[in-house]
Amino acid sequence: MDFTQRMLARLTLRSQLTDMPGERFEQLIHHLLSLLHADFVPVRTHGNLGDMGADGLLLWQRELWACYSPQTENMVKVKAKFRSDLDKAIDKRPDSFDTFRFAINDLKGVHPELSMLMSEAQEKLRPRRVLPYGWHHLWADVMRLDQVAAEELLGCELPVQEKTYGIGLSDLEVLLARLGDQRKTAEPLDAIPDVNRYKLEWNRLTGDVRDALIKGIRHSHLVEVYYAGVAAPDEGDQVAQGFRVYYDKIRATTDNQEKLWGALQEYILGNGRPDLPVMYCSWIVIAYFFQRCDVFDVPPEGWVPEAAGRSNA
Repeated sequence: MDFTQRMLARLTLRSQLTDMPGERFEQLIHHLLSLLHADFVPVRTHGNLGDMGADGLLLWQRELWACYSPQTENMVKVKAKFRSDLDKAIDKRPDSFDTFRFAINDLKGVHPELSMLMSEAQEKLRPRRVLPYGWHHLWADVMRLDQVAAEELLGCELPVQEKTYGIGLSDLEVLLARLGDQRKTAEPLDAIPDVNRYKLEWNRLTGDVRDALIKGIRHSHLVEVYYAGVAAPDEGDQVAQGFRVYYDKIRATTDNQEKLWGALQEYILGNGRPDLPVMYCSWIVIAYFFQRCDVFDVPPEGWVPEAAGRSNA
């Protein structure tokens, strides 16, 4: 998949995972592992036997899988299910696995109480291993799929053709209005510096992210037109302040530019499942705030890339 397809797939998957019930999440994991592993065995419940402590098995890797949906269940139920699955696996499948792998659909990470259960389970299972399978593991595996398999898993088309032509102000108005509604209240920020011509190079924006940003810049003047036409003269500045606060929060946790780009898209689009034109519109919005220097770092005064310095010598 190319960058456009990956970004659309990522947003679609995160949208689907939000509040996904346990049964549906288990089906998603079964589907994904079946696409990736010829030895995967999806286990169903049967009468009094239940599932014998396994939602699925990887035969060759001797991995026993269990699925949890802590976003939609309270922790009392999650902890009880975790302990029950582990105890049944040890009792009924003692010689069938070397790894107890549990998948969770909580996009924020592992609940503290569940992390304690993981530690207890690891001590109980030694020398066998306990391994979590969260959002980042899931996304890494989806990235291994080809386009046809990814579309089958997500249940939607991931278009190849570019559709940036013909985007107008009306396409952007809904996203910009949404940003105005959700802007964060924050202390006044320092003055915004002038844009630097080498900002792309200073932030090491290369490859797909750079291409997406440049495509967005072609239409970013439409955002300026929008804010010039709204009733509140400071609307653009207030939205930009919220955008900067959010960017600084994410920037403090990672310097991976693709992750930063993805986080900014999700801030603009929310948890909805976007179509391709809407995703392109989010690139235009990011490009606008990039040019304003609300997001990504500004080079020090006088800094030039090494290649540019040699050409000017």
